[in-house]
Amino acid sequence: MPIIEDKAIVLFQGDSITDGGRNYQNGDDLGAGYAMMAASWFSAAYPAKRVRFLNRGISGNRVKDLRARWQEDCLDLQPTWVSILIGVNDTWRRYDSNDPTSTADFAAAYRAILERTCAALPARLILGEPFLLPVLEGQDRWREDLDPKIAVVRQLAREFQAILVPLDGIFAQAATRREPAFWAADGVHPSAAGHALIAQAWLRAIGVPLI
Repeated sequence: MPIIEDKAIVLFQGDSITDGGRNYQNGDDLGAGYAMMAASWFSAAYPAKRVRFLNRGISGNRVKDLRARWQEDCLDLQPTWVSILIGVNDTWRRYDSNDPTSTADFAAAYRAILERTCAALPARLILGEPFLLPVLEGQDRWREDLDPKIAVVRQLAREFQAILVPLDGIFAQAATRREPAFWAADGVHPSAAGHALIAQAWLRAIGVPLI
């Protein structure tokens, strides 16, 4: 059985990858991405658990944006599980807007979010690695910025005893089976197959057996 308890409230948080085009006017809308896929699979497999899933991902967000809205979009919702996927925009803005987020600032803001969560809620944490596939010209050099941030997420997962979903490695492995653009046309935003890959990894991480 999965480790998520009966009548749990599971909150997905992050940027556009989590957002999935959700309707912001409908607090129960999960969008059309991995959050919806993971929640649907879980609910179909374990309907008696009556788990409620929420999505508060917002396109374009960086970790500082999550920190600024954390009270309203996390703590006030009283989730029992908090799943976070953030970080690629903290790298991307360095290269398209000359607006970098240092590794130290990224770590400090992320740690502050987790500390607030643990102080306010009896919630378990699930942390997804930010990931990147080399599709667009010049994206290979983003690694110098993103890799240290991935290391931060791994360290925080250990520090806060969170479940880690190792998405960067999962996408790297997937790119040996099909070209990177199949999974994410711009190297960042997943295709339908890419979202399914994330959903599968997320479900496995919480103990849901898949075919």
